[in-house]
Amino acid sequence: MAEYKPIRKVVSGNYAAAYAVKHARVQVVAAYPITPQTSIIEKIAEFIANGESDIQYVPVESEHSAMAATIGASATGARAFTATAAQGLALMHEMLHWAAGARLPIVMVDVNRALAPPWSVWDDQTDSLAQRDTGWMQFYAENNQEVYDGVIMSYKIAEKVNVPIMVIESAFILSHTYDVVEMIPQELVDEFLPPRKPLYTLTDFDNPKAIGALATPNDYYEFRYKLAKAHEEAKDIIKDVGREFGERFGRDYSEMIEKGYIEDADFVFMGMGSLMGTVKEAVELLRKEGYRVGYAKVRWFRPFPREELKEIAESVKGIGVLDRNFSFGQEGILFNEAKGVLYNTDVRPIMKNYIVGLGGRDFTVKDVKAIADDMKRIIEAGRPDVEVDWYHLKR
Repeated sequence: MAEYKPIRKVVSGNYAAAYAVKHARVQVVAAYPITPQTSIIEKIAEFIANGESDIQYVPVESEHSAMAATIGASATGARAFTATAAQGLALMHEMLHWAAGARLPIVMVDVNRALAPPWSVWDDQTDSLAQRDTGWMQFYAENNQEVYDGVIMSYKIAEKVNVPIMVIESAFILSHTYDVVEMIPQELVDEFLPPRKPLYTLTDFDNPKAIGALATPNDYYEFRYKLAKAHEEAKDIIKDVGREFGERFGRDYSEMIEKGYIEDADFVFMGMGSLMGTVKEAVELLRKEGYRVGYAKVRWFRPFPREELKEIAESVKGIGVLDRNFSFGQEGILFNEAKGVLYNTDVRPIMKNYIVGLGGRDFTVKDVKAIADDMKRIIEAGRPDVEVDWYHLKR
C-alpha cells in the first residue's frame, strides 16, 4: 500500500461531496438543481467539462426523475449518484422505496433543508428523517471532512450489503461554508474502493433478471425480511469499513456513535450532524468549569446503533437529546428512537428532549451551556419537568 499523503483543499461541504464522487469513480450522475444542493452537481459538471472525469451526466426534469434515472443506472451495474434537498427529496419519496427494495447500492447526498411552508432554504433534519422508513441507510456528517469521507466509505458499505445510503450535510452551515478538507490521492481511493461487482445486472443478457416485478404476499414478506436483515448485517460492515478507513487514512469511523468524555460523565448531549461541532466546543468549556458532561454524536441513524446507545446509557445518569427536527404529535425523532431502544432494558437514565435550530435558527455554545444547567437541575430533581422542551422559544 502506498504511503498516504493527503491533498489539502479549502472547499465547501458541497464541493467536498463533488470531489468524493469524482474520487469514488462514479459512472453515472442524474440530478435536478435545488438550493442548497445545486453546487454539488455544478462542480461535478465542471469536472466533466474540463475532462477531469468521464462521469455520464443525465439531466432530468425533476427529482423524481433523477432518482428514477439513478435507479436505472445502478440496475445496469454502474456506480451511481445523485443529490438533493428538502422538497426535492420529498418528491423522490416513491422512488426511494424502489431503490431500497431493489437492493441497489446508490449513494445520495441530501443537504438538510427545512421543508416548506413557510418557505425556507435553511437547515433542519426533517427532510431526511421523513424518509426514515424507506429502507435507506443514513449517515450524518458533522463537518466538510466527514462529507468527503462519508461519500467514499458509503460506496464501499452500500456495495457490500446492496442497500442505498444517504450522506447528509447541513444547509449552508456545511454546504456553503469553506474549510480545509484532506483529500485522498486517487490511487489510494482505488485501493480502498475497487470497482463495483454487482450480484446481478439488467445488462447480463445471458442470465436475464426482472427487478421490481410483482410479488405475491408471501414472497413480498420475504423481501422485507431480507432488507431488514441487511440493515442489521450492515452494522458490522460499517464498523469494519470505518476501521479500515482509519487505518489507511488516519480518520477512524469504527464507532456508529462517536463518544467523548463518557467515562466520568453525569450526563451527555446526544445529537446528529453539524450541531455536534458546537456541542463538542461547549463540552470542552463546560468541563473546565467543573461540569461532568460528555457527548454522543450519532453518525448513523439507519441502521440505528442500539447496542452502542445501551452502553452509553449504562454509564450516565442523564441524556439530553438535541433534535433539529420534530415529529408533530409526538416529539423529536432521535429522542423517540433513543427512548424506544431503552424501553425494554433495565437501563433508565433521565432523558429530556430539546428541540433546537429548526429552520436554521442559530444554535450556539451559550445555548449548550444553558441546556447543561437544565440537565444538572433535572438530574438533581430525579426527573424532568417536561420531556420535550422547545428550547428556542425561550430566546
